[in-house]
Amino acid sequence: MFKKCVKYAIIGLVLIFMYVPILILAVYSFTDSPNIGAIHSFSFHNYVTLFTTPELIDMIIGSIALAIGSAVLATILGTTGAIGAFYSKKNVNGTMSVLNQIPVVNADVVTGFSLCILLVVVFGISKNTYIPGHTVLSAPFVYLAVVPKLKQMDPSLYEAALDLGATPGYTLIHIIIPQIASGIVSGFVMAVTLSLDDYFVATYTKPATFDTISTYVVNATKGSQTNIKTALWALSTIIFLIVVIVEVVMNFAPIKNEAQKEKH
Repeated sequence: MFKKCVKYAIIGLVLIFMYVPILILAVYSFTDSPNIGAIHSFSFHNYVTLFTTPELIDMIIGSIALAIGSAVLATILGTTGAIGAFYSKKNVNGTMSVLNQIPVVNADVVTGFSLCILLVVVFGISKNTYIPGHTVLSAPFVYLAVVPKLKQMDPSLYEAALDLGATPGYTLIHIIIPQIASGIVSGFVMAVTLSLDDYFVATYTKPATFDTISTYVVNATKGSQTNIKTALWALSTIIFLIVVIVEVVMNFAPIKNEAQKEKH
């Protein structure tokens, strides 16, 4: 009984540290308070400011477009890399796994600065390489999301399809990809989140006239525009709610499908 109480107490503390700050921010996003402190009155002022300020709207649209574009490229690279490594020899597979883990463990500031030197200094490309930068940042995480699904897949499916006369391309599209689709979707969602969240890679690779959500938030917190700062509370709340909805759908949809299969 004591061990169970300790276990639930630890879980409760972890959840409190993780979610209470976000919930406080969400509560204050529905007030007219300029700072975290006393709550004056309920208001939608922050949400009105968020969706009526052209500067904020342009920043949000640009960040979403960057996140989706880089996530699509990262998903293609990460998925093809995972499939290629999985069906390669053991030594090649192990080497690819190690090489893929290095960017994951490596600090973002190192990745961003390295990309800046490579693309801007070495190749002489102007500083608008944020799409390649975010693609490089996200692709290893897509790889990690796809590999477990490949390991769960029946390894005989590919060979059986080839024995029945299917071409490698047909087998890839109609046999392998449907089997690992949930991993691909998870990798894509993770890539979008990483792009929206990243600060260092965006700072080193974006042009001066473009801001992502992360770089805009950092710059806004240093300024004196209170309305902009509080509007970003509303933006943070919306992003959190979207993430919660996506995660709930992704986790409960497979359970629902399994339940329907059992009924039939």
